[in-house]
Amino acid sequence: MAKRPPGKRYYRYRGPSAALIRFKKLALLATFLTLAVVVLGAYTRLSDAGLGCPDWPGCYGQISVPTTASDISTAEQAYPERPLEPAKAWIEMVHRYLAAILGLMVMALALMALLNRKEKKQPVALPVLLVPLIVFQALLGMWTVTLLLKPVIVVAHLLGGMATLALLWWLAMTPARERTAAGDPLLAKASLLALLVVIAQIALGGWTSSNYAALACPDFPTCQGAWWPEADFESGFDLHHPLDMDLLSDYAGGVLEHPARVAIHLSHRVGALVVVFVNLILGFGLLARSESNAVAQSGIVVMAITLFQVLIGIAIVSLGLPLLLATAHNAMAALLLLSLLTTHRLLRLKP
Repeated sequence: MAKRPPGKRYYRYRGPSAALIRFKKLALLATFLTLAVVVLGAYTRLSDAGLGCPDWPGCYGQISVPTTASDISTAEQAYPERPLEPAKAWIEMVHRYLAAILGLMVMALALMALLNRKEKKQPVALPVLLVPLIVFQALLGMWTVTLLLKPVIVVAHLLGGMATLALLWWLAMTPARERTAAGDPLLAKASLLALLVVIAQIALGGWTSSNYAALACPDFPTCQGAWWPEADFESGFDLHHPLDMDLLSDYAGGVLEHPARVAIHLSHRVGALVVVFVNLILGFGLLARSESNAVAQSGIVVMAITLFQVLIGIAIVSLGLPLLLATAHNAMAALLLLSLLTTHRLLRLKP
């Protein structure tokens, strides 16, 4: 048996404790549930089911969608301006049920973190901070309904969901041993830049969707047959968005004039070009400079998701906003966020 060189200390690697493993498993389960909630939230918005239940947290005053003839009659008398559409109401309520389960799981994670706080590798601050975030996210869900799909609230709700997803994934990740990390400060900064760019593009995508501007440019790569058509950026990015109740009862369908929607759509396209440029540079940099297989593979994943996301975006415009493709566009944005977060986590590890 080979002898160890003298003068060095060796430490046996001790894996995570059983309590920490349980915490990680619950965080991973919560991450998957959050992804489902985010995607279902996009489907709810895109299928015009955001006001399928005109009240909150119930549906027409009940904890479930009214099903009997008497309950439906009572519901429609209480909300005569919102006739019950069972399919849309069920989409909205399933989304709320899943969000409620997620809230309980986040609270359970915070409790586990406090109980395990003496564990060396147990994060405590982040699980605890997730509790007020999930409560605020619930309030945004309520305001989305009570403020009649006001775009700035819808976008804030989307970003809150993405933030919850990202933080839970950060908690769930169990990085490989530190020797697998690239340890490249430049790449770590580049991955952080890519993260910020993608977050901005997600917000811009939410603004495009909530203002019903996805088809403001029905052609590609031009818009209205021109490279830069008439666009009203001032109105397009007015966060106040006053609603004329004499003309419209809610924000469904959008309230902006066409030039304002064109401005939003054009901005989203420009943002997509920036995302592609930054992510491809990052991906090639990871392949060229990283000595870690895990980091190099994450670069491939980032580039693949980015290019696939672009293809979906082009198909959405070309095919006239199919519901499933539009929902997939939101799902891929969430996966791109997670892939960049994973890359950044790996790059922060010391070699």
